[in-house]
Amino acid sequence: MTAFFALATSLLWGLADFGGGVLTRRLPALTVVVVSQVIAAAVLGAIVVATGGWSEAGPRLWFAFAAGLAGPVALICFYKALALGPMGVVSPLGTLSVAVPVGVGLFLGERPGLTQAAGIAVAVTGVILAGGPQLRGAPVQRRAIVLTLIAALGFGTVFALIAEASTSVTGLFLALFVQRLVNVAVGGAALYVSVKRGTPTLPTTGFPWSSLPALAFIGLADVAANGTYSVAAQHGPVTVAAVLASLYPVVTALAARGFLSERLRALQATGAGLALIGTLLLATT
Repeated sequence: MTAFFALATSLLWGLADFGGGVLTRRLPALTVVVVSQVIAAAVLGAIVVATGGWSEAGPRLWFAFAAGLAGPVALICFYKALALGPMGVVSPLGTLSVAVPVGVGLFLGERPGLTQAAGIAVAVTGVILAGGPQLRGAPVQRRAIVLTLIAALGFGTVFALIAEASTSVTGLFLALFVQRLVNVAVGGAALYVSVKRGTPTLPTTGFPWSSLPALAFIGLADVAANGTYSVAAQHGPVTVAAVLASLYPVVTALAARGFLSERLRALQATGAGLALIGTLLLATT
């Protein structure tokens, strides 16, 4: 169950990141984050009301609140990085986010076996190589790398926090709703400041209504990924769940290859193969 839900997390996050990166080439990253999270919050609010999730309110929601503070910063930095550089290069560096939840798991006493440790090492190495990391080049590339590292720290923090935010399905809906409300509040405040400073938040042609379905997909896929990761982390070792969930950059890179024709080099193909081997090692333990 842990492997299934963690791999589902990778698929959902990978597709959401691909969509976010594409849209950020046409819209400001802050606008993409705020609009997509507003849609997600509205859908989650309806689910919470329908399932009676308010009855699950308790101290654990502070974890969701904290995750809501870290999430927008990470998303904005990551979407900007994806817009600046090739997705197949930028996205794999986001896998460094795995260091936070894995570190938390080890601190709490988890000790992966030899096969699991090998799977973790192989999978993380594979994800990094899948992007064919290019640490030299134009200033834009260096800026994209810095933004990605900031995003990775934020994503890892969200990983660790959201896993502690609930203990039941209805409680998970409520936790995700609270997280999204905070996301919207933080992102909305940043958007307001951006407008006051004269920074454009929309194209000169106005809001691209044709992009609304894509924005909805990004927000809902991100929510679903948080939910599947929480389930994975609660039903198995956090170290395993976090590593399998961190494979989302491979999905983003493959989507960029399929839809944007970004070519995969031999190093990237090798990395994808290693990521698959590492996944199999982790999924079969």
